Amino acid sequence: MTRISNSDDNSDSDKSDSKGSDNDDSSKRFEESLHDIEGYLDAVFNNMGDPIFVKDESCRLLLVNDAFCNMFNLPRDQIIGKTLAERVPTNERKHFLSIDKQVLESGQEVLSEETLTIGGCLTKTVLTKKNRFVDSKGNYFLVGMSHDISERKKIEEHLKLAASVFSHSGEEICITDHNARIIEVNNAFTRVTGFSRKEVFGQHLSFLQSKRHSSESNKEMWDLLHEEGAWHGEVWHRRKNGETYVLMKTISAIYDDNGVTTHYVSLGNDITPIKTQQDQLEHIAHYDMLTNLPNRSLLADRLTQAMLQCHRHKQSLAVTFIDLDGFKAVNDAYGHDVGDQLLIALSMRMKQALREGDSLARIGGDEFVAVLADLVKPEDCKVILDRLLLASSEAVTINDVIFKVSASIGVTIYPQDNVDADQLMRHADQAMYVAKGSGKNCYHLFDTTQDDAVKVQRESLEAIRIALDEQQFVLYYQPKVNMRSGKVTGVEALIRWQHPTRGLLNPMEFLPVIENNPMSIEMGEWVIDTALSQISEWQKMGLNLPISTSVNIAAVQLQQSMFTTRLAELLARHSDVDPSYLELEVLETSALDDVMHVSKIMNACIKLGVNFALDDFGTGYSSLTYLRRLPVNLIKIDQSFIRDMLDDPDDLAIVEGVIALAKSFKREVIAEGVESIEHGTALLKLGCELAQGYGIAKPMPVSEIPKWVNEWKPDIAWKLK
Repeated sequence: MTRISNSDDNSDSDKSDSKGSDNDDSSKRFEESLHDIEGYLDAVFNNMGDPIFVKDESCRLLLVNDAFCNMFNLPRDQIIGKTLAERVPTNERKHFLSIDKQVLESGQEVLSEETLTIGGCLTKTVLTKKNRFVDSKGNYFLVGMSHDISERKKIEEHLKLAASVFSHSGEEICITDHNARIIEVNNAFTRVTGFSRKEVFGQHLSFLQSKRHSSESNKEMWDLLHEEGAWHGEVWHRRKNGETYVLMKTISAIYDDNGVTTHYVSLGNDITPIKTQQDQLEHIAHYDMLTNLPNRSLLADRLTQAMLQCHRHKQSLAVTFIDLDGFKAVNDAYGHDVGDQLLIALSMRMKQALREGDSLARIGGDEFVAVLADLVKPEDCKVILDRLLLASSEAVTINDVIFKVSASIGVTIYPQDNVDADQLMRHADQAMYVAKGSGKNCYHLFDTTQDDAVKVQRESLEAIRIALDEQQFVLYYQPKVNMRSGKVTGVEALIRWQHPTRGLLNPMEFLPVIENNPMSIEMGEWVIDTALSQISEWQKMGLNLPISTSVNIAAVQLQQSMFTTRLAELLARHSDVDPSYLELEVLETSALDDVMHVSKIMNACIKLGVNFALDDFGTGYSSLTYLRRLPVNLIKIDQSFIRDMLDDPDDLAIVEGVIALAKSFKREVIAEGVESIEHGTALLKLGCELAQGYGIAKPMPVSEIPKWVNEWKPDIAWKLK
């Protein structure tokens, strides 16, 4: 048995003393721990990325963390004791304070979106969670944590804007995945196509394309998309109801950060009305309004294409000029309506007499031209010519009246007649007159033997060379006037040959001889130089004379690489002349090989100060193209249409159409070949005030111009229109 000594008995008091010491140590450690915890909490509080704040019952800030200070860019001593209400826009301040009071009174947590003003101008949008805290003494405090959602709000606004643009865009928009499968469309898409979003979802983008959009075009489109990431062009689409329409479409590829295609975005505008209008204008420009046959312009294009085919296939073609015998008598006796019906019936018959691939065009009242292509032998055209004669000579019944006419046909064979398209037409026309003189209702082949013609050509060129060297050419001037106001607006300079033995010769007797000859350029420069000299003389006289002068420019001269340079030199030679007084007239019937090239030359000349006019408008085969692309100020309606406009409704319609086109393209228009008061009256009714012609004045020597200008007055009938 163990004995406990006294010393052992004293152990309890020792332990008691030891325990007291331990409690003191624990308390000390606890206080230190609290201090550490407070430090930890303070570190956590101030290292939170979002602002944290505590407010008293008066909504004044008692405690804020570093993030809160950073958000307002203010130190704590400028924040503590303040309210946030002053940082809230005035119109939102009342609502802001009511939320704080609501939390303090109800004790319910509130999540609110607030707009705060930073630094007086910058605003931030924050999402704040607010709670009430009650201390041991029953005091209320508001504890809040905010999160800056300004960037998110901006993104949301951008997304809303993008969604609004997408939904309300007038363009149809379609978004696909990388396989071109549709995943989203906008309202315009469903409106234009008739398909709902559900119906097109998952469909390939090409399912909308009409059969009119070829597979080759489709392949080209996707090849370009894969190569360049974008494509723009016209596409034929079909609506849900099967109707086709034209879409001006842009497709763009969307890439991820690695450059991999993730989506395609397609934007399209329905341009069907515009295309329809363009087609109508093209039809008017290329087809005869009465018979719906190709007109002169389209015929020329087809003839050119057929000539190229001849070269490729080493074949021949025939150009046939058809003039109806006896048609004028029918037209005069029974009127234009019956005449028109007869023309329609005969044109249909003649067209049926041709083969597929041949072309028939109406180029004037009762004149037609057929191009017979792909002839293995020149003789192969004879069977078709016989059918044409038969078709034109068979009786036609109109309003119970039987009409019987015939045709005289002139024919030339290419490439045996190895000339250009215009010359082929002229040769066929010449041959037609031979057929008409041979008794009509027959055809005549153009004689291609050119020995005599070559000799005449050579002699004519030599004579013109001498005339140029000896200054035998002179300029006559024909006035141009405003029929309504009576003002003389200018003159046209017209070349004449004062031949030593044959007298005064008109241009048609010598200009065709030098066509495409270097002398034509030399003569053209002489005309410009002489006209500028005359303008200078008129300026010096100081009289009320029509200084503005126009001269004709041949296509071969205009297309010379040095034309602009030579024109500048001529203008410099007459530095006292304002270049705007010079107007250059370009024949619309000229074979301008490259319209874009000619347009550049004309623009360069315009920079020198001169003006341009388009002469003989309506007789060429690219009128609409020239009108759109050539920078001309004035359009001259060809006199062939003006001459017969009072009797031929087709010519009247052409004149009316040219005037309308000129106004549409904001060009001035002048009629040439006005031969009577009635012509002028009719033109004024159509809206054409500018004119020239024998009904106003014939071309005259320069010496007669002053007297004529002073004495001329417009007819009283014109002033009343």
